[in-house]
Amino acid sequence: MTSRRDMIERLAFAFSVGIICGLRRSQADESDPDSIVEEVEDADMTDTQAPQPGALTLGGMQFWGDVCFFQGYRIQRHVYTGHFRLLDKNNRRYQSGTIEVCQKTLDRLKAANDLNPDPGHAVIYLHGIGRTSRSMRPILDAMPKDGFVHVPFEYPSTRVPIEQSAGFLHSMIESLSDVSRISFVVHSMGGLVVRRYLKEHRDPRIHRMVMLGTPNSGAELADMLKRNMIFKTVYGPAGQELVTDPNGTIGSLPTPDFEFGIIAGGQGDERGFNPLLPGDDDGTVTITSARLAGASDFLRIPKIHSFLMSDETAIAAVKCFLENGRFSMQREPAPIVRETAACR
Repeated sequence: MTSRRDMIERLAFAFSVGIICGLRRSQADESDPDSIVEEVEDADMTDTQAPQPGALTLGGMQFWGDVCFFQGYRIQRHVYTGHFRLLDKNNRRYQSGTIEVCQKTLDRLKAANDLNPDPGHAVIYLHGIGRTSRSMRPILDAMPKDGFVHVPFEYPSTRVPIEQSAGFLHSMIESLSDVSRISFVVHSMGGLVVRRYLKEHRDPRIHRMVMLGTPNSGAELADMLKRNMIFKTVYGPAGQELVTDPNGTIGSLPTPDFEFGIIAGGQGDERGFNPLLPGDDDGTVTITSARLAGASDFLRIPKIHSFLMSDETAIAAVKCFLENGRFSMQREPAPIVRETAACR
């Protein structure tokens, strides 16, 4: 009969193998020291000539963090070398080097292609630990385009602490100087990155946020696996911060002071999808942990953690919340109220 320890070891392996494969695929491109070489010679261009794209990249899998976004163009910073690069929406590299060099090339692209600032409603999509912005694509593709600026944010979730990921997010938000409003759609640890950002920063343009499967009180799985060498190696410093310790990183994060809604996966019973977790869960995060007092609306859907972003019900709920501050116009919102001390 399989022991609890054996189950935990198998669980750690299953959670890690996919990310290990992804990191191996990306290292040949994303960590290539040749990418430091500048690909556009300043002497060969005037300020109005359009720079030409260079190498095709993987877009930043775990080694790069976005620091600037403009109409699909992104400036990223390498998590280890500290150098920057400029990519287009197809992940082709236009420039590498300093932030100033990349910004100058972006300015040339703006001038050559007559790209004007977009003052619309920016929606920033944050993936969970070990994932990439592509995991948020089902939601992004379903959102309305008119009046919105959709920003698929890339950050090195397994390479740095949550605080550093929040620093990348701050740089990205600062670059969105022309938008009139900012909202977030976040999966799993992406919600914790936003909350860590809010610990030090507050932009008056921030409007709403939808959290999908965010472990707002920590992840019991992280408690079980934090000493496992595979888990520690693959998930890095942020994985160690996902524990349920009330005195840890998550326990110190502020509650958003703007409208936010929570979508959580679960079976709707006391067993959930994962027998190792207490109560209902999505296989990774419990309903109890996903709930956060102050939410304007709460929705449980019968999906596991990794598939929350592709669920039709969840996508429709995200769209409705961004527009109306509630998950559905056909039912009353289910806010999560703050508990008050019992009267004596």
